[in-house]
Amino acid sequence: MLNQKLKKRSVHRAKIIRGQLDGLIRAIEKEIYCPELLAQSLSIQRSLKSLDAFLLENHLRTHVRRQMGRKNEEEKAIKELVRVYTLSNK
Repeated sequence: MLNQKLKKRSVHRAKIIRGQLDGLIRAIEKEIYCPELLAQSLSIQRSLKSLDAFLLENHLRTHVRRQMGRKNEEEKAIKELVRVYTLSNK
């Protein structure tokens, strides 16, 4: 279950990212100067990292907290976090 405050922040951040991406598409179509396109792309990447942080925080506060309190789910929580960490470093 999503923490409702984090859910609201995550949805808001995702909508901002969608707007940024739409803006980047329009800029590419208009053939805006490449360094400006790259700046917009990098801004979107930073926004995605911010969204990732909200989603990870929710996971830690809800699912991981619950899993670590149950002996039979500890290993699952650890494997999930290692998988997320590995993906974030690719």
